[in-house]
Amino acid sequence: MKEDLNICLLQCDLHWEDALKNRTQIDAYLAEVTGADIILLPELFSTGFSVASTHLAETMDGETLTWMKTLSEKKKAVLCGSVMIEDKGRVFNRLLWVEPNGRVLHYDKRHLFSLIEEDKHFTAGTERLIVEYEGWKICPMICYDLRFPVFVRNDVDYDLLLFVANWPNTRISAWDALLKARAIENQAYVIGLNRVGTDGFNAEYPGHSQVLDPEGDCISMAPEHEVGLVEVTLSKNYLMACRKRHPFLSDRDAFTITD
Repeated sequence: MKEDLNICLLQCDLHWEDALKNRTQIDAYLAEVTGADIILLPELFSTGFSVASTHLAETMDGETLTWMKTLSEKKKAVLCGSVMIEDKGRVFNRLLWVEPNGRVLHYDKRHLFSLIEEDKHFTAGTERLIVEYEGWKICPMICYDLRFPVFVRNDVDYDLLLFVANWPNTRISAWDALLKARAIENQAYVIGLNRVGTDGFNAEYPGHSQVLDPEGDCISMAPEHEVGLVEVTLSKNYLMACRKRHPFLSDRDAFTITD
């Protein structure tokens, strides 16, 4: 169990539909990173948000997951980001959680972005993933999930809620506001990792990758519109002290999601 958890966020541009170039540049960006417990990569980091190009989907035996396993072992850190994955004839926007010991867990994006027809090409997931790692309980999510507080609600006392994203500049004020809201209402650390640059649809991404504490205060934010690493240490003692001082979670409503 670790009282302090070291997180590294890689805010970067992505090469459109070119997995090899993306893996190569990530290797370069992370070359000097040491001491991280978890390294976060953006949503669909191998292809960009190219949702109609499902022919680019890899399998769970594919090159990107194999590369993630190698890099995770080398860095002695969890690698976490989402990839276009084909599984049993269906394509998912799948978050891969890859541990240094070779264990792989995954979460399939529940809320598909219908505004650009992600739901027409991908299959939606149904279940959350709650990871227990180094004494921390972690709930990883993907981009559009941020808008749906019922699904991400802290009914299991998770410590860290994280989102990997391709969130465009046109709606970045919502990104900032919703990340803050999720931290406050769930009394958990919240991390939002977004990309920068311009994609194949000419959508622009400003970054705004950030880490918020359980009271909604921003601990760290990456420079806007710039490639960069954010390295931050989260304190379990601070989290527990916040919840003890203001035990709001004990008053949460009980209900069940049926759909």
